[in-house]
Amino acid sequence: MMGKKTVPAPLMEALIRYRTQGNASFHVPGHKNGQVYEHEDIASLLQEVMSIDATEITGLDDLHHPEDVIREGQELAAKCFGAEESFWLIGGSTVGNLAMILTVCTEPGDLLLVQRNVHKSVLNGLMLSGATAVFLDPEIDTLSGLAVAPTTDTIKAALKAYPATKGVFLTLPNYYGMGHDLTATAKACHAAHVPLLVDEAHGAHYGLHPRSPASALSCGADVVVQSTHKMLPAMTMGAMLHVQGQRIHRELLRQRLAMVQSSSPSYPLMASLDLARWYIEAQGADAFTEGLAAADAFRKGLEQLPRFRLLEPTQQVKEENDAQGISEVLERAEEGTNGYSTQDPFKLVLYDSWGVLDGFGLKHELETYGCIPEMSDEKHVVLLFTLGSTTKDASHLLQALVHINNDMRFKETVGDLGSTEKEQHGLELDFSTWNNDRMKAYSSPVPFGLRPINPDHMETVPVEESAGRVAAEMIIPYPPGIPLLYAGETITEAIALRMSRLRELGAKWQGVADESMLTIRVFRLQ
Repeated sequence: MMGKKTVPAPLMEALIRYRTQGNASFHVPGHKNGQVYEHEDIASLLQEVMSIDATEITGLDDLHHPEDVIREGQELAAKCFGAEESFWLIGGSTVGNLAMILTVCTEPGDLLLVQRNVHKSVLNGLMLSGATAVFLDPEIDTLSGLAVAPTTDTIKAALKAYPATKGVFLTLPNYYGMGHDLTATAKACHAAHVPLLVDEAHGAHYGLHPRSPASALSCGADVVVQSTHKMLPAMTMGAMLHVQGQRIHRELLRQRLAMVQSSSPSYPLMASLDLARWYIEAQGADAFTEGLAAADAFRKGLEQLPRFRLLEPTQQVKEENDAQGISEVLERAEEGTNGYSTQDPFKLVLYDSWGVLDGFGLKHELETYGCIPEMSDEKHVVLLFTLGSTTKDASHLLQALVHINNDMRFKETVGDLGSTEKEQHGLELDFSTWNNDRMKAYSSPVPFGLRPINPDHMETVPVEESAGRVAAEMIIPYPPGIPLLYAGETITEAIALRMSRLRELGAKWQGVADESMLTIRVFRLQ
């Protein structure tokens, strides 16, 4: 493999040899290296990848008992990302989250401190393990209303209140690229003799460039999951789990990973993980040059369109970052009033400062001009740049916003409002709807398990009439896949209102009984 420096990609190289040898296949998979589709034009796109879609034959190793090229590839990944040991995941960060929880929570009822705004896979892990969770209230960014992560003080208080906890589970950065340095949090966990588990799905690139925030591993986290397919160039579902220190039972972790991952892992997917690491190692910081230039070009161009703005940390923190480097430890800023002190330079969170277009509307308009955002909420659109982005992409996006800005439909909506009035025309959001005691900033223990809810104990009510009732189903807007409600949680008026607003704005949902979201299942009143 060739790059700026000679770097091995052991599995990828083994698969290329496998394809070149042209041996007759008397093993799975059934497509026989893609030859079943030789005369089918419609399958031509898949034929190349099928030629390396192999299995655990001689020379290609075994993900669940690696001894050769996969072992070498994982060892190279650990060295690249700063771990003591790394594991390839072929089920996304989801299987990593499940394995982390199943490793630290080994007995029914084991207690885990969990950030409230986590991905649904974390709640599934709690269910599978039979754990009991104490939910930690996240800090809310005062400008955007978005939930970020709990403060170190919140975590210390919960650790003191629940000394029997098996660990602390956090998600950082959030879907919007917002976060803070985890050094103080890791120290607090270790002082209490518990591990810090981090879902860093959106931060696989952290710590790999001077402009990116510090990685959770470098801050002292014990076990970290990263979606290599999100911000680095692996195939979809490709992720990694990194571990360091003695607080995680490594043998048990391997056993848990074998439980939740396929016994027939995809070799093209694993090769893409090998290749993503190879590319980063071969190119170094230069791997990010073009992508950062594209993001910077968009920021610069946006200055000519003052109507559209980007979320950023507070100006004081921004100035400190500029002076010290964004990956430095910002101990003072960690507990800042805006809830976050670091922003992923590749995640640009856009909004219409006039409030004419909500997030879903702006996303729709961008899509009509061939620009497909990552996601939207009631106010914001998340634009995801990566090392694969180009200045041409940035120019396309800016031109789309110029067209939207000049669209007479929206000018008529604004009318003759003055600039001050336009600023005040934006949406007022209230995302701080977590059902926790705000004085404590953490919940009472919540038991999880796999026992289904008896249908006789449930009834269906209109969403608008659900406030005060106890939810009997999980409500998950997707993306980002963070549950708005979990079964057993009391529905507040603010949450009921937000469900209605999201429905009216066209949000998509996962796992709900009523796909129209006109109704919700709740527990019957006694």
